Amino acid sequence: MKKTKLLMLATAVAVLGTGAAFAKVPADQVARLGKDLTPMGSERAGSPDGMVPAWDGGLSAPPAGIKFDPKTQNVPNPFPNDKPKFTITGANAGQYDANLTDGHKALLKKFGSYKMNVYESRRTCALPQYAYEAIKYNAANAELTPDGDGIKNFKVGYPFPIPGNAMELMHNKRFSFRGYKTTRQFAAAPVQSNGSFNLISVQDEAIFRYANPAVKSSDELNNIGLLYIANTIAPARLAGNVILVHESINASVEPRKAWQYSPGTRRVRRAPDIAYDNPGTNTDAMSTSDAFDGFNGALDRYTWDLKPRQTKFIAYNSYDLLHTKYANLVKPQHINQDLVRYEPHRVHVVEAKLKAGSRHVYARRVFYMDEDAKVVNNAENYDGRGQLWRFQEIPLVNAYHVPHCGTGALELVYDLLSSRYLALSMRAEEPPVNYFADELNEARYTPEAIRTLGVR
Repeated sequence: MKKTKLLMLATAVAVLGTGAAFAKVPADQVARLGKDLTPMGSERAGSPDGMVPAWDGGLSAPPAGIKFDPKTQNVPNPFPNDKPKFTITGANAGQYDANLTDGHKALLKKFGSYKMNVYESRRTCALPQYAYEAIKYNAANAELTPDGDGIKNFKVGYPFPIPGNAMELMHNKRFSFRGYKTTRQFAAAPVQSNGSFNLISVQDEAIFRYANPAVKSSDELNNIGLLYIANTIAPARLAGNVILVHESINASVEPRKAWQYSPGTRRVRRAPDIAYDNPGTNTDAMSTSDAFDGFNGALDRYTWDLKPRQTKFIAYNSYDLLHTKYANLVKPQHINQDLVRYEPHRVHVVEAKLKAGSRHVYARRVFYMDEDAKVVNNAENYDGRGQLWRFQEIPLVNAYHVPHCGTGALELVYDLLSSRYLALSMRAEEPPVNYFADELNEARYTPEAIRTLGVR
């Protein structure tokens, strides 16, 4: 028995990778939040080379001279007069090798029309004051479960603002600040190698239960961190398909629960395939279920390793993507790169390797996560031969009227082997996201309730 317990402990520590496995952050480290560290836990100071500026509070309200109605308009570009400092192409990419992800290098090499316009870095990330206060609580109290696949005792904000290992960073992404109740509508375009695509429209909504102001600790939530519904509304052949997800806080206690309503059968069925490497909904099999929003779901099929922090050019403050018609955005081979703003930012780098005996179409994954927003900006996904297969990119914007800095203007998945790509979560021609959807009620998130949503 004693040997068994020691073996289990050693295994757990090995799974967690670098850093302290379960220790809470010491009080002297918690005290750094809001001082030499930002309230989010990132380094307040800029980089010595001047590429990344100091954080000065971010953007927590519309800048002077910018007015908009968040109920009818997408968030305007707060920096309309900024111009690119330089442009990276396949011809000059070697000059910027150290600051390019391998995914961007591959796109620059593969497509002669691909380019990256690089602007000055603006650290706009900001959250509401109550989230900052909760983040301090999390730093002192949140813990990983022994297997690393769940969290104890956290609330709204980032569970681990001062992360000690890779799994803590991935849980920051899974349970980052997104408001409490949110509704949106988005479009998806699976783009073929010849540039053709059929547009898909989806309405989705979520209750982030851990962000409920009345919740004092995630331990109160009966292991359900969020409730999610996605309702496909167009085209007609797909309309009426609805998925419902109850996302687990600790997947080893109980895995994610999901259901799907099909208008063809008029039945709601359990959908255990909405997880891991099963094809993602409305992706034309160009992405996996656990790649939606950069990464989601259980961490148990990989080992996780935290690499040294790096400065990379990532798509940041790309507000023009919210104001461009899809016809001018979605192009053959890749989106219109004139619309994407890249900036140098410090990023955490996390490598995931498939465990022996586990199954997934991606044998290795590398995630790049902005130190402020703590969400996935880019991900490189490798096949079993070690070849870079798919590259994900999520250009970020700050919904500064909330404020909320982890918002993706869209999601991209480039298949480097087939020359196809997926443009997901596009919002330029949709109603703006409602981050204050107080009308949502948990009673709506049941298998019985989604039947009524799926009626064509």
